[in-house]
Amino acid sequence: MTSTPTPTVGFIYPDHAAEDDYPFAAEMLGVDLPVVHIYGTDLHAVPELLDLGSPEKLAGGAALLAEEKPDAVVWACTSGSFVYGPDGAKQQAETLAAATGVPTSSTSFAFVHALHALGITRVAVAASYPEDVAKLFVEFLAAAGIEVLSMSSAGIDTAAEVGLLSPESVVELAVENDHPDAEALLIPDTAMRTLGALSTLEQRLGKPVLTANQVTIWEGLRLAGHTAVHPSLGTLFEKGHSHGSD
Repeated sequence: MTSTPTPTVGFIYPDHAAEDDYPFAAEMLGVDLPVVHIYGTDLHAVPELLDLGSPEKLAGGAALLAEEKPDAVVWACTSGSFVYGPDGAKQQAETLAAATGVPTSSTSFAFVHALHALGITRVAVAASYPEDVAKLFVEFLAAAGIEVLSMSSAGIDTAAEVGLLSPESVVELAVENDHPDAEALLIPDTAMRTLGALSTLEQRLGKPVLTANQVTIWEGLRLAGHTAVHPSLGTLFEKGHSHGSD
């Protein structure tokens, strides 16, 4: 870790599921990663996700973060950003940036930026979402020049259910849904607790694994101008992979 002073990166997180990944990473990396919550119906369904990522709800999250004086803010929800499509997600982040007054992004863009930083263009996706929602993530990646060689859908309807998955279940989901020609495996749900399993995942698959909470934290630190290195958080955190703000 090279930046001083210690950055504060704020996260707007939907409902409750795997938000303890953030204090876990904060202690490991020696940074401040406050999390605030906004609430929806908790369904992985397009109308509900569009409501969850609405400007009104995200503005409420921005207001909750204001007292933390964050250096950057990330909307910590993959489905609640990619469901808007690339242009809509870009507008979503820009509207949130206007509300926070600091660099702002979302988990969907965090995946794209992380893949670009690693020079990866061919991936497999192991999604917990229903298939119709998972396909929208594939389309979002394709628009950014990322080829998805295979996509699996676990068909789990709510974030709360995803948050109950055991580390063993997360590893099983990854191992069963990799593609031999993929340069990396992506696990796109911030409701899934993954940070403690990253070393195991990459050892089992023999390739980079990018998970939603991992890339979200990396993206926030990147936007705050902070490069963090911690090998137990996967290839993305091994060598201080970074690039300029988008």
